[in-house]
Amino acid sequence: MSNDQPTPGERPEDDPFLKRPHEPQEPQQPTPPPSAGSPYGSEPPPPEGPPPGGPPPGGPPPGPPPGSPYDNAPPPPPPYGSQPYGGGGGYGGADPLAGMPPLADSGKRIFARIIDWLLVTIPLAIIGIPFDVYDRATDNTDDFGDAISATSTGSGLVFQLISIVAYVAYDTVMTAKKGQTFGKKWLKLRVAMLNDGSTPPTNASLIRAIVLWVPALVCCACLWPLLLLILILVDKPYKQGLHDKAAKTVVVSVPQ
Repeated sequence: MSNDQPTPGERPEDDPFLKRPHEPQEPQQPTPPPSAGSPYGSEPPPPEGPPPGGPPPGGPPPGPPPGSPYDNAPPPPPPYGSQPYGGGGGYGGADPLAGMPPLADSGKRIFARIIDWLLVTIPLAIIGIPFDVYDRATDNTDDFGDAISATSTGSGLVFQLISIVAYVAYDTVMTAKKGQTFGKKWLKLRVAMLNDGSTPPTNASLIRAIVLWVPALVCCACLWPLLLLILILVDKPYKQGLHDKAAKTVVVSVPQ
C-alpha cells in the first residue's frame, strides 16, 4: 500500500471536489414556429419544373382534335335524301319534319292522282271491250243484286282482277323505283318514307297501293277516294291519307 501523500497545495486530477474552470455554452437557437396555414409544420419545397400556370413539360396539353364540335360551329345540314330528316325521327322520335322539303300541296296531289287514274283507266277501257264491260253496264237489271252478280261472275270478275292488278302494279312499281308516278313527276311531287326521307321500298309501296286502290275498285268507287281526300286535308302535321299511314310515308315537294 503506497504511503505517498500528495504534495501540499496540489490536488489530484480525479479529485471530485476539484472545481474546474467554467466553460461558456453556446446559446440555443429557438425552434421556429410552424408556418401559417399548415398544421404539419413547414411545407416541402416545390418540385423542380416550370412555375405554376406555365406550360407543362413535354408540350401543351392535348386539346380537342381539329374539327371538334367543341371549338367549331356545327356543320350545315346534309342535302335532302342523304341523311334522315331529323336524325332517326319517325313515329315517337324527333320531329321528322326537321330538314325535310315542304309537304306537297293538297291541290297538286289531287291533280297528280287524276293524271295517274287516267293513265291506267284509258288502257283498261280498251282492254274491257272484249269482256263486254260496257254492254253490261248499260243493261237494265231488275234489282241491285242482278247488277252485282253480273260483275262478279265470268268475264266481269276476270276484268275486275285485271283492273286491280293494273292499278296496284302501276303505283307499286313507280313508287318503289323513284318515289314518283308520272302524275307526281309532272307536278314535282315525291313519295318519301316518313322516318328518313328515302324512297319507299317495295313492301311499303305495295301496302300503300293496296290501301289506295283495292277498296275503290271492289266496293267503294266514290266513297273511298272521298274519304282519303278528307283525311289528307285534315291530317296534321303530315297530311297523310290512310294509304300513307299504312305505309308510313308522306308526299313532299321535289326541290327545284
